[in-house]
Amino acid sequence: MAPTDETGQHASPLGATPPTRPPADGAAAGPSARMPRWLPRAMVLALALIAVFQLGSWAFHQLTSLLVNILIAFFLALAIEPAVSWMNSRGLRRGLATFLVFFAVLIVTAGFITLLGSMLAGQIIKIVEDFPDYLDSVINWINTHFHTELKRVDVQEGLLRSGWLRNYVQNSATGVLDVSAQVLGGLFQLLTITLFSFYFAADGPRLRRAICSVLPPARQAEVLRAWEIAVNKTGGYIYSRGLMALISGIAHYILLQSLGVPYAPVLAVWVGLVSQFIPTIGTYLAGALPMLIAFTVAPWYALWVLIFVVVYQQFENYVLQPKLTSKTVDIHPAVAFGSVIAGTALLGAVGALIAIPAVATLQAFLGAYVKRYDVTDDPRVHGHRRRRPGEGLFTRALAPWGRRPEAQDSGDGTSSGPASDGPSPGGT
Repeated sequence: MAPTDETGQHASPLGATPPTRPPADGAAAGPSARMPRWLPRAMVLALALIAVFQLGSWAFHQLTSLLVNILIAFFLALAIEPAVSWMNSRGLRRGLATFLVFFAVLIVTAGFITLLGSMLAGQIIKIVEDFPDYLDSVINWINTHFHTELKRVDVQEGLLRSGWLRNYVQNSATGVLDVSAQVLGGLFQLLTITLFSFYFAADGPRLRRAICSVLPPARQAEVLRAWEIAVNKTGGYIYSRGLMALISGIAHYILLQSLGVPYAPVLAVWVGLVSQFIPTIGTYLAGALPMLIAFTVAPWYALWVLIFVVVYQQFENYVLQPKLTSKTVDIHPAVAFGSVIAGTALLGAVGALIAIPAVATLQAFLGAYVKRYDVTDDPRVHGHRRRRPGEGLFTRALAPWGRRPEAQDSGDGTSSGPASDGPSPGGT
């Protein structure tokens, strides 16, 4: 019987262990050739993360309009927070104070829309009533200059028999349905914003407590500080704009009333609100409607309105606005313009409205973490250049042509003599 070794294999007679057979093709080479146990779990986890990302992306795109409405409502709640807090400190309940503020805003908005609608309706009725006279004047001008014999009856019959009018009426009917759907959607969106802003303003302290309850004490102080800055900047922006809108409305009312332009109060309110609460292009939109109404009275009145709008805009930009917004929204005009463009690119008209208070809030919050130093008393800080001895505008202009100043600063405090192209008298 052949001896065996410790592993249980038979030893060869000569004492050498016989070689083992290599594994067959396709068989496992050993434990190291198996699939790692963590690989299936990693694959499942990766697939789950991809699915969650896709689901989150889809939900975000579906809820974009709702998120934008909530953002608008939040900034609106921040804007009315000072008024609500002031009324609450006087003994009114916070919910009642919020309701009174919203009711006042609703009354003012409804009155403005009613007055503006009546003005537009009156102008449309006037245009319709005067349309035959306008048409007769145009026909007479054409007959005089082109020697034709057009009549108003022929023009009216041609319009009624043309297919263009029929297509226009059909498209208008379809457009009415689209406009109605858009109006209903806008009303629903306005109701959503109003409800969210009411809850944010009425339950502001509860919301702050809920947010702070999930943060450590140090983070709670930062959140409350940021919230306070946002309230001050947003409320200050809205109230300063409202004050400038009031001043602008009074100034334009005096002008329109003195010129005898109809609907002067409504036009003044239109100019004040649109010019202040629509950034960048609000001034031009606000001045277009009064100019149009004034043109119906007399063409020269439209020119006077244009001149007044331009002059008042300069007065507002350089005198009135810096004094009113220096303590509320203290940001550079270039930064404000850039923030409006960025907000418009991101969120459209909504971004343009909330861009300035958002940037002002961010600037004020980050300003506390920026270390500042005393500025050196250097003339270049104030925009004055330090001139070298003997250097002036004429010598700098002639420098590229080979003409050099009589004396130049060599950098070590000494001045070199006049330069010469030839050798010195004592040179070789």
